[in-house]
Amino acid sequence: MKPRTLAVVVLVLAAAGARLLPHPPNVTPIAAMALFGGASFDDARMALAVPLAAMLLSDVVLGLHATMPFVYLGFLLIAGIGLWLRTRRSIPTIAAGAVVGSIAFFLITNFGVWATTTFYPKTAAGLWAAYVAGLPFFRNTVLGDLFYCAVLFGGWAALERIVPSLRTGAAVAQGS
Repeated sequence: MKPRTLAVVVLVLAAAGARLLPHPPNVTPIAAMALFGGASFDDARMALAVPLAAMLLSDVVLGLHATMPFVYLGFLLIAGIGLWLRTRRSIPTIAAGAVVGSIAFFLITNFGVWATTTFYPKTAAGLWAAYVAGLPFFRNTVLGDLFYCAVLFGGWAALERIVPSLRTGAAVAQGS
C-alpha cells in the first residue's frame, strides 16, 4: 500500500474511532470522514468502501438499527461529493460540500426514520413531522461537519507540506 493511501486509511479509521468517544448529539467526524475519503483516495472504490467499512466497524460496537441503509446511503452520497471535490479542492468548495452533504444526510436519514419506525404516521404530514423533529439536531450536524472537515482537510494539507510523499502527482507538479 502506498504511503498516501495508508495515511488516508489511518485518518479515516481514526475519524470512525472518534465516533465512539463521548460527543454532543450529531457532532461526529463521520460525514467529514466520508467527504475527505472521497476527495483523498486515489481509487474511487476505496473512496467509497473504506469510509463505509469504518462506519460499519463502529456500528458493530454501537449497535445496528433499522435506519442503517438510509444512513449508509447518505454517507455514500457524501463520499460521492468528495469524489467531485477531488479536482476542485478549495476552502469554499469543501465548505459547500460539507453543507450539501449535511442537508442530503438530514433529508435521507429523517426519511428513513419516517419509513422504518412507528414514530410517525405514513402520511405527508407524518413525513413533515419527522423532518421538523430532526431540525434541532441539524444545526449540530452542520457545525460538526464543518468543524471536522476543517480538521481533516486542513490537517491533511499541513501533513502534505511536511511529508511530500503524501502528495498526489498533480500536487507535486504544482509545487503545493
